[in-house]
Amino acid sequence: MGRALVLLVLAIVASCALVQTTTAETTHVVGDSLGWVVPLGGPIVYATWAVSHTFLVGDILLFNFTTGQEDVARVTKEAFLTCNTTDPISLRATGPANFTLDSLEEYYFIGTLDKNCILGQRLAINVTAYPGPAPAPAPLPAPRGPRDYTVGDKLGWLIPPGGPLDLYYESWAYNKTFFVGDTLVFNFFNGSDDVAVVTKQVFDSCNITSTLAVFNSTPANIALNATGDHYYTSTYAKHCTLGQKLAINVTGHATSGSAPSPSSTAHPPSIAVSPSSPPGRALAPSPNTSAPSPPAIAHPPSIAVSPSSPPGRAPAPSPNTSDAAGRPYFVAFVIYVMALAVYF
Repeated sequence: MGRALVLLVLAIVASCALVQTTTAETTHVVGDSLGWVVPLGGPIVYATWAVSHTFLVGDILLFNFTTGQEDVARVTKEAFLTCNTTDPISLRATGPANFTLDSLEEYYFIGTLDKNCILGQRLAINVTAYPGPAPAPAPLPAPRGPRDYTVGDKLGWLIPPGGPLDLYYESWAYNKTFFVGDTLVFNFFNGSDDVAVVTKQVFDSCNITSTLAVFNSTPANIALNATGDHYYTSTYAKHCTLGQKLAINVTGHATSGSAPSPSSTAHPPSIAVSPSSPPGRALAPSPNTSAPSPPAIAHPPSIAVSPSSPPGRAPAPSPNTSDAAGRPYFVAFVIYVMALAVYF
């Protein structure tokens, strides 16, 4: 009887050790072999990296960088979008740096040195669940009624503060789902800006020689009346080149009545930018009523990214986590052998 009880206890301990392997946190090496640097591909590099990972509560972000050449700061969403480095939530100046994802929320990280953030050294992720068994398949999203989207939210429609490398309007668009029947609301200063509906060719080249439509009075309400890609910019000199351009994809039809925020996301086409810096601009006024806020971060367009690091910077090596992953299995095996020894 005594041996049987000991055997039962050891078996329970072994089972707990095995269960630990299914709930242990995951360490995500930011950028993988690239590390945490100013990427050659711009802001989309780390956005693309984030899309390929699932982040759970308890996971760890590992930023590999060279101390003295880089740093990493956790910031608010507003600071992330504007590359404001003045008041970070937390700052790590010694590499490698770890951040534990301890709650269900969005996390934003930037490099605070020089113009690193504007040049693409920034990361936004969304922690979606607690570790545990795989959840049941999500139900199909409920149909929703037509919705108004205020382009740029409080910023409005103008040359973005970060210029063309900021990709502000692309970031604004990629976490939203646009349906036929929705309306885009462009807020700008009359006489200083306008909104032009253009083709993809004009959008990519910023050569505003022809337009499909131009709206000169604010607010400009543009109804989305067809599925597919839609392109918008300004006819004012250099505004398009300096980043005042928006591309969206309309994916379906809205229905009558109201419904919750969409759970899926349409991906806007990639945006070609030129490395110019914008002049200072006043913010456009916000309307009295604003459109419902969309859900958290979604997926940016897929872009092939070269894993090479910027000249003169070699990323720190990634840690070897294979030993830690296999340790619970070894413990369980040893306990099982001890149980057999006690029994016999």
